[in-house]
Amino acid sequence: MLPHLLFDYGGVLIDIDYAATPAAMRRLSRAGSSIAFSQASQAELFDRFETGHLSPAGFRAGLREAYALDASDADLDAAWHAMLLGVPPERLALVAELRRQGHQTALLSNTNALHIAEINRRLAGRYGFAHGIADVLDRVFYSQEVGLRKPGEEIFRLVLREMNWQPEDVLFIEDSPQHVATARGLGLRVLHLAPPLTLTAALPEALRVFPREHAPAQS
Repeated sequence: MLPHLLFDYGGVLIDIDYAATPAAMRRLSRAGSSIAFSQASQAELFDRFETGHLSPAGFRAGLREAYALDASDADLDAAWHAMLLGVPPERLALVAELRRQGHQTALLSNTNALHIAEINRRLAGRYGFAHGIADVLDRVFYSQEVGLRKPGEEIFRLVLREMNWQPEDVLFIEDSPQHVATARGLGLRVLHLAPPLTLTAALPEALRVFPREHAPAQS
């Protein structure tokens, strides 16, 4: 049986610069405030936005109030999107090929309405995708849409139920250690894609040794 593939988005399929958005937001703050947002942790404002409890307008208002930001909607959105880099074509090609070979594929992402729209716009412009990353996957699970987020166990359980997958049959590809820990605790196999590892370099070997976990040497 081929393993099922569950992909994170940022840091796995799309390149991310986690420091770029805090730096851009700081430049907009009249007090020089730093936003409480990083790969490892974030303030409740960001959690609420990523689970669909805040609209984009409410998120912008929250940013302005919490961090003394003097900025238009467009400037706030540009700063928020600063972390989003490119989606390399070789990663999309690899995912499409693995799906063609018969692997079931899904995405599990902590994300929000603004980032979804922005990435979908870029994917449409560069690759002609009509439905964003869903064009190359069997199913997409966004925290924004399901009201749950990693590293909570329930969002993983939701994916397993909806996909009718057993944990031991799943390879979860993720860059954030706290999400890796939850997945392992639930019995999923994990490829921890910590920098400088890339999907195209590490995933083929991880599939070769599955169900053992591949532990790539990191420089």
